[in-house]
Amino acid sequence: MKYEPVIGMEVHIELKTKSKMFCSCANNPDEIQPNKNICPVCIGYPGTLPVANKEAIEDTIKTALALGCRIAEHSKFDRKNYFYPDLPKGYQISQYDQPISEGGFLEINGRKINITRIHLEEDTGKLVHPNGANYSLVDLNRAGTPLMELVTEPEIKSSQEAKEFCRQLQLIVKYLGVSDADMEKGHMRCEANISIKLVGQKEFGTKVEIKNLNSFRAVERSIEYEIKRQAEVLDDGGKIVQETRGWNADEQKTYSQRKKEEAHDYRYFPEPDLPPLNLTKKAGLFDVEKIRESIPELPLFKKNRFINQYKLTEENARIFSEDKELANFFEEIVSELREWIKAKGIDGNRLDKLTKLTANYILTELQRLLYKNGNSVVDCSITAENFAEFISLINEGKISSSGAQVMLSEMYKTGGDPSNILDEKELTQVSDESEIERIVDEIIKNNQKSVDDYKSGKKVALKFLMGQAMKESKGKANPQVVGEMLKRKLG
Repeated sequence: MKYEPVIGMEVHIELKTKSKMFCSCANNPDEIQPNKNICPVCIGYPGTLPVANKEAIEDTIKTALALGCRIAEHSKFDRKNYFYPDLPKGYQISQYDQPISEGGFLEINGRKINITRIHLEEDTGKLVHPNGANYSLVDLNRAGTPLMELVTEPEIKSSQEAKEFCRQLQLIVKYLGVSDADMEKGHMRCEANISIKLVGQKEFGTKVEIKNLNSFRAVERSIEYEIKRQAEVLDDGGKIVQETRGWNADEQKTYSQRKKEEAHDYRYFPEPDLPPLNLTKKAGLFDVEKIRESIPELPLFKKNRFINQYKLTEENARIFSEDKELANFFEEIVSELREWIKAKGIDGNRLDKLTKLTANYILTELQRLLYKNGNSVVDCSITAENFAEFISLINEGKISSSGAQVMLSEMYKTGGDPSNILDEKELTQVSDESEIERIVDEIIKNNQKSVDDYKSGKKVALKFLMGQAMKESKGKANPQVVGEMLKRKLG
């Protein structure tokens, strides 16, 4: 490869506080009536005074701490001056030289991507472009929404790594409960800064920024396209222009929007209507250590713990770590199983087997039911106690694998007790050898060709005979007992 990319990400995340950043208007991203949640403060009427949202500052501190950032002792807000139709004041209240936090990192596939800063600002409104019209409409419901911005160092090496960085960041802010980070709804918007340089060259190339990427696919594809575009420009003897580009998802290419502004173009100066923030003083408004204590177990730690504690595969542990509610449900079931084992006086070593069985049924059969019905585990009517009983019935051989599917589906529909469903649906597995022997003898008698095939060395014939036996028992016979009896009788 002739060139290597240098990529840095800027990620904007809308915080889900009750009110906006500098006023008491409702912070409701789902509001469909235009310009409903607005007031003189958030739409910039002269003479109005902003008041900073304490919860938004605490959420930013919480995110920064979770990512190992240093919290500033003193921070302040600044005015970032630029004109745009959906920016009602003609400036944005943001942070420049004294952000809330600096440093920190996010580990991606074993490699640390360093974070430059995480700061807090207000969001703009949005423009609505009616089909076929030669004008745009302005909706200021979003104006003033608390917007947290994370900036990375230019250390990302590929489009795939950039996508995974954004994906893991989304997962973390969801875990922290500071944002829903729904990219389709604009809660999280990504911007990529990309340059390329000759392999081994120390000096970076000219940087191009791609704005407002609203999906992980867009992050990956736009970076791939831009790397290729820049390489072609340089190979043709041209120069890369520092600019802001957009992403056309239909045409799968970037396009020029405007010349890239420098910091001095925004004429930053301290926001005169907001006092500086004292963040780490004990007598201040913000208890950083208390915020630190409120941080839950994060996805990477959960994944590693599930591998070590529950002996799950790395893939299963990853799936659980990426769904906080599903992971909690799994652990509640394991807790119930632990109590069941204790009450039954069963060897505690059996818990590992039951835990793996639980994980397999959650990640296959239960997930299938959830996906089919468009639900999450939060909506599921199956309790952890009933799921644990369901697993114990399978473990005790009281229900076959096909019967287990029927039972779980019924539990999902009704929230019913497994033992009741076992009786009502007549799902009890037949393990009685005399009954199974009667079925096996009948199958051998009626399938002489398959019997002869098996005896001549065609082992696949045994599967056919087992299938016939299970069909005859209506799926209730214990397949292990059936298999062993067939082998014994056929020699």
